[in-house]
Formats: sequence, C-alpha cells, structure tokens
Amino acid sequence: MSQHKKVIVIGLDGFDPQVVVSLWGRGELPHLAQLRAQGGFAPLRTTYPAQTPVAWSSFATGTNPGGHGVFDFIRRDPQTYLPEQSFVRYEQKNKFLPPKAVNLRRGVPLWDLLGQAGIASTIVRFPCTYPPDNCYGRMLSGMGVPDLRGGFGTSTFYSSAQNVAAGESENVVRLSLRANEPIRTHLIGPRDPKTGKDFLCDITLHLKPDSHTAVLTSDGQPKLLTLKEGEWSDWLHVKFKTGLLQAVRGMLRFYLVRIAPVLELYASPINFDPDTPLFPISSPPEYARELAAKLGTFYTTGMVEDHSGLNNGRISAEAFLTQCEQVLRERELMLRYELERLDEGFLFCLFDTPDRLQHMFWRAGADIVAEHYRACDALIGRALEYVDDQTLLVVLSDHGMNSFERGFHLNTWLHDQGLLTLQRGITPGAEAGDFLRAVDWSRTKAYALGLSGIYLNRRGREAQGIVEAHEAERLQTQLSEALTGLGDPVRERVAIRSVMTRAQLYAGPYAAEAPDLLVNYNSGYRVSWATSLGGIPAAQFEDNLKKWSGDHLLDPALVPGVLFLNRPFQHERPGLTDLAPTILAALGVPPGEAMEGGDLLS
Repeated sequence: MSQHKKVIVIGLDGFDPQVVVSLWGRGELPHLAQLRAQGGFAPLRTTYPAQTPVAWSSFATGTNPGGHGVFDFIRRDPQTYLPEQSFVRYEQKNKFLPPKAVNLRRGVPLWDLLGQAGIASTIVRFPCTYPPDNCYGRMLSGMGVPDLRGGFGTSTFYSSAQNVAAGESENVVRLSLRANEPIRTHLIGPRDPKTGKDFLCDITLHLKPDSHTAVLTSDGQPKLLTLKEGEWSDWLHVKFKTGLLQAVRGMLRFYLVRIAPVLELYASPINFDPDTPLFPISSPPEYARELAAKLGTFYTTGMVEDHSGLNNGRISAEAFLTQCEQVLRERELMLRYELERLDEGFLFCLFDTPDRLQHMFWRAGADIVAEHYRACDALIGRALEYVDDQTLLVVLSDHGMNSFERGFHLNTWLHDQGLLTLQRGITPGAEAGDFLRAVDWSRTKAYALGLSGIYLNRRGREAQGIVEAHEAERLQTQLSEALTGLGDPVRERVAIRSVMTRAQLYAGPYAAEAPDLLVNYNSGYRVSWATSLGGIPAAQFEDNLKKWSGDHLLDPALVPGVLFLNRPFQHERPGLTDLAPTILAALGVPPGEAMEGGDLLS
C-alpha cells in the first residue's frame, strides 16, 4: 500500500555537510533546520568516484556504477585510446540520415518502475537524461545536453586587442575598429560535418561610447538588441543556414565587458532553442516548448553556469554571480510551476548552481558560498508550502566539496615508474602533447585518462595491448602499493590516500567498462587537468592557480553529500543507492531487481 500520495525530491548539487553544519552554528538555514527537526539529516555516502554523472545515475537506478555504466565524465575508446563523453554518443547509420543522440546511461531508473505501476513522474534537469527517457510523465534533460557546437559550453570572446589567445572551451574573434563605423562580425555556430568548417551567422555592432552601450543588429530575434556595459543582455535567438532551406536554431546572451579603450564582448555558449532543439531535450518534445511559453526563455545546456568565462578571465566574478542568481531563479520557476500542478506522483528538480559556484569560490569566497546556501535554504522554504501530511520531501546532494590546491600528473608518474613509455626522442612536457598521442604502446603497461582512473594496456582489450591476463593482478597490486600514501615533496603531505581495483568497487553487467584502478586523493589534491585528457607534463605535481579552487574528485569518504527527509529515518550510513528504494516504497512500488539499497523509512 502507498504510504504517500506524492514524493518531492530537490537536488542541490555539491551541497556540503560541513558547510551546512557550520551555518547552523551561526543560526542560519532555518528551513533545512526545520526539515532536520521534522525528519532528519545525515551525511550521504556518495559513489566511487564522487562525480555528478556517476552519483546521480546511482541515485536513479539504485545500483553501483557497474549497474548503469557511467564511471566518469570521460571514458576511453580502447581501440583508439582517445577520450569520449561517457554518457552520450552520436550515431549515424549512413550519410543520408541525420545523426542520432544515444543516452549511454543504462540500468532501470526509478521513474521507469513508477511508470510501469501507473504513477507519473516529472523530472526536471536530471543528469544523464540526454536524450530524454520516454517516461510516463514529463522530463527536461539536464547534464549531457551540449551547446550548439557539441561541447559542454563553448563561448566566444570578441576583442579589439591584438594577440588574444583562446582559453578553455572558447573561440576568440578579433574586431577591427574604425571611427564612427559599425563593426561587422559573426557568431560561430555548429561545424559542417562535410567540410569541417564552421557555420556562421552575421551580426553588426553599433557602438555608443557616450552611453556605454552598443546595439547589436542581426537577422535574429530581436533584430536590435541593446548591450549595456557590465550587464547581461536579453536572449538573442538566431539561426545558422546549413543548406538549401535548412537551418539550425540556437540562442545566446552577451556580456559587454567594456567599450573603451579596448572593446571586449563575451558571448555565452549557444544553447539549443527549446522551441526547435537540434536534438530532443524533453519528453514529450513539446514539454520544453511549454516551459518556455509559460516561464520564459531558459538555458538548455547541461552545464549552464559560465564558469569557463570566469576561469579564462573574460567576465568578472560579479558577472558570474549575477548569472548564477538568474539560473537559480529560472530553475525555481520551473520547480514552482510543477509544484502548483502536482497532485500525486513523483517530482524531481535539480539545482546545479551550488556545485558550480563552490568550484569557483571555494578558495576565497566563503561569504559568497554562505550567501548561496542561504538562497537555496530560502527556496526550500518556499517548496515547503506545497508539502502536506501525505508528501515525502527529500532534499539531497550527490556529493560535497573540498579544496583543490595541487594537481597530480598521473601519466607523468607512470612514465617515471617505467610503466608508460613515450616514443623515442620525446620526453614529458609540451612535446608529449595530450590525448596520449606520443605514447609508445608497444612498451606501455598502464595509462590514465579521465578524472579518476588508471587503465592497464591489456592484450586483447586495448588495440595495442601488451599486458597478459596473468600479469594484470600483479600489476594492479604493484600500482596500488606504490601510489597508496604517495607524498607531495613540496607540501610534505600525503597526496593519495588509497587506490582501489575495479573488482573492489563495482559489480553488475557493465563493471568491465570501468577503469582498472581508481585513485582516491587526499584533501587539497586531485588528478590534474592535463591527465584527464591524456597529457604527460614534465613534473608530477603542479599548483592549481585557476579560479576553479574547490572540487570533489578525491576520496569519496572526504566529500559525502547531504540528506534531509521530512520523515524520521533510521540509518547510520545512508547512501545514494538507498534513495530509489525509499522513494518507490513511499509510493507503494517494490524496488527493482538490481537495486542494492534499502528503504530508509522502514
């Protein structure tokens, strides 16, 4: 029998239990304190590794990653050794048919089981739901939706300065200024798969230095868009002509940094237009259009907050925070819209912004982080207005947050141990490049790619594998013993707490797709950016000088999430895999056969 008429789950990505407890000590977060008093609060065990797509996929399926096949943001193709996105793939049967997006998260999510029982679900911005599941109810895709160029967030920086180099996930367009003349330039759209060139959309800028504004004209909507110095613009809806009677539609916002003495203009990644997305982003397809019509235009990319613009120094901290506030309000409008019409069933809404904001302000923004936690607490308070005695309310995060002070170049360490060999004449450093392109696979036994793992170069699995099956266990033991307790000679601290094997962590139909080893870093450390894309720098450690100063790519025991329920629950160490069985039981539906957790309310 169903114990509840409806279940509401609010995800606060990256919400950290230590920050919550410290704010409680200052008498803050009253609505989360109310939830704790009504039901309970506990740190929530996250997944190995503690990454957003991995953790939320385990929440949805109630299984360890071996049951859903998502182990990282990045996976490797064993035939090419090249990185790929781990949760979406594009397939094209032949050149006459358009490509198709394929969701690589597998397993049976809890909304499928609810649908089979005739219970509707509304899923707003859940990670790894692109393209969206064909669920009984409504779904708006979250992390995984690309920008129009196929990236996680490819922005464009326009500048009249000389020699401006492109930063992370960025294009740079140089502008030529002539007195009293308009500036003709373009937006950079998707690539032409046939030629590899970019489709462009013409725009013109009319500068008005006296009023610190510019007017952008184009064939888009609106045709005249006013840009104000130090402010985000309204949305510009554009289309890129891709062929005879063919066009791809998108939308973006601008931030006019300054007009003089150097003109600098930041253009956000170009989002899919919810009215006519390039690939499906909602189920049913008209759901995205409905939200845009009812609530206004909204960001559709999976990584909404413009952290790369801040990281690259293109926009200020104030501009980034303003955008974060806009995103939070936009998502709350979606939540309240669905709460208003929720009579029964399951509703999930994710707020990603806590994670992105903490990544950027963990080092020097404690007050900024605290203010954002207070804003999230306030929206929980407004959601509580829709909770009655037949409602189970769950507020949780997928993981917490910690400091990121030093990066570890895992491939460099493997090279120094004689386990990864470069082609003759090449040494670690700039000439080794990235994507493992300079590796001599005939003499390499192990390599790292992605944000957490090490792969063995196994014969019969990798295209040029040399490690025999009988050698694999010994090599895993060798690597684990050598890396566990590894110290940072500069800081005189332990950088790596432990190393675990695939067999220790994962079970299920997709466990064989996981890395062979998972490296668990200490507080202050994580895998380097270079390692994630197969780089092999000269030294083993480097200081993290980026604004991205907080992270969770370390030992999952150090970055638990948070869990709040409005019902008492008895469980000493609740984990993410307990939530799906708990939600199903609350609505009177038995757990799925593969689910590993238990009902926290029983």
